Amino acid sequence: MKKKRKKKKFGIVRIIIFAMMLYFLVIMINQNKLMKELEGKKMVLQNEIHILEEEIDDLNTELENSDSLEFIEKVARDELGMVKPREIIVIDKGKIKNTVFNLFKSDTN
Repeated sequence: MKKKRKKKKFGIVRIIIFAMMLYFLVIMINQNKLMKELEGKKMVLQNEIHILEEEIDDLNTELENSDSLEFIEKVARDELGMVKPREIIVIDKGKIKNTVFNLFKSDTN
């Protein structure tokens, strides 16, 4: 009878050890999957940080040059539509996409 009890206890111990090993294996696989996902997110965020740092550098350069006459003239021409005295502006209608001129175009085209 003692041999049967030892076999039963030994079998139960094996099952418990196997179950624990299986549990730890599943945990390790899930941890590995989670680590890979987090590494991917980290790479995406590092790329975003790099792009934003470049943008900050460009804006700082623009801010430093904002007092120059060339910058002021560029803003006046491009954003405010200002021109120099006696300067004539020529507009190519073929290159205009969505502007005020297209509002007056007829719809029969």
